[in-house]
Amino acid sequence: MTTRDSRVDYTESSFREKLLEHVFVSELLQEAWLNRHQTVEVLRSEVDASGYDLVLECNGVMRHVQLKSSKADAKTSKQNVNINLAEKLSGCVVWLVFQEDATAKRLKLHYLFFGGGPGRPLCEDEKLNSFKVGKHAKGDASGHKSERPSIRVIPKREFLPEILGIAELMDRLFGPAPR
Repeated sequence: MTTRDSRVDYTESSFREKLLEHVFVSELLQEAWLNRHQTVEVLRSEVDASGYDLVLECNGVMRHVQLKSSKADAKTSKQNVNINLAEKLSGCVVWLVFQEDATAKRLKLHYLFFGGGPGRPLCEDEKLNSFKVGKHAKGDASGHKSERPSIRVIPKREFLPEILGIAELMDRLFGPAPR
């Protein structure tokens, strides 16, 4: 069994990002339709300037969702989050933790979540402003990395402990399934 070359992940990161988004949306729609007997409306943002990738609506609850991702074995300990997400209705961050299932030739997702409950803000303003201000990844000619005032660095410990499945994530996003 061959493993994927890490250079492929790096050079095709845009493809992987879209693939993960589609896998996530597929899991979400299947859970809603098959288990909750609901539908989810999915709207995509053309530009990430407002801090979200998707707007999801289910059972009268609208969520503005920023997607982040990392491999299951990655040492990623933080995520950069746009503070504009806090201004959006029920803004939240869903961290897609993925691993390749070599036998099934499929991606398996687990989730981390940062945000309030349905109808609640991302977090209190004081808390959001307590996080470190992000910096540009690349430095200027002298190597100085300037601050990005609209970005906050959210440590992994601030995300809810790993949500193992899509059903639990649906509850976190939209509340419990109706009986």
